[in-house]
Amino acid sequence: MAKRILFQGDSITDCGRTGDVLHGLGNGYANFIRASLGSDFPDEYEFINRAISGNRIVDLYARIKADFINLKPDYASIYIGVNDAWHEIDFKNGVDTEKFEKIYNMLIDEIKAACPDTKLIIIAPFILEGDGTRNTAQIPDKFERFKADVSEKAEVARKVSQKYKLPLIELQPAFDDACKKASAEYWTIDGVHPTPCGHEIIKRLWIETFKKIK
Repeated sequence: MAKRILFQGDSITDCGRTGDVLHGLGNGYANFIRASLGSDFPDEYEFINRAISGNRIVDLYARIKADFINLKPDYASIYIGVNDAWHEIDFKNGVDTEKFEKIYNMLIDEIKAACPDTKLIIIAPFILEGDGTRNTAQIPDKFERFKADVSEKAEVARKVSQKYKLPLIELQPAFDDACKKASAEYWTIDGVHPTPCGHEIIKRLWIETFKKIK
């Protein structure tokens, strides 16, 4: 029986998959991973993407039963945190870092209790300066606020990975290094959502991490 790999998160992972809720993987790193692992190991893995655009940690936690526990994945990665910051800046509907950490711990606790054999990967969020993150007349310090909050969410991801002894994918250093070779606009559409080349960075780090736990 093929081992099941589940991708969870927000629009960065969703990446257009929600038009085909049950089978779509979207156009981003999740689909790139399927292409790579699927060609190297035919029929060994089943790939499921249940990420939803706009989700925050509280939304991910709210659907833990249907979109995680019931699926009983052998492997799963979680990429969350950008909207928890972004929605506060733009809509006053974000999740502060203390609550983010509390809910993240609750999420992992319940997953481990219900699916003790699932191998988890934590992905820490990143941010670059782009069309969706830089300063505007309405929010003159938008990028600074956004970057600080996303950095706090990334630190929570590190703490969660350490607490539960889970592998961590650090995206900020990888994208910062990439920006030494090409502009932020080459790697992301708006400072947050990766271009295909940005998704390739995530894919490579994901597969490198996966090989250590498979």
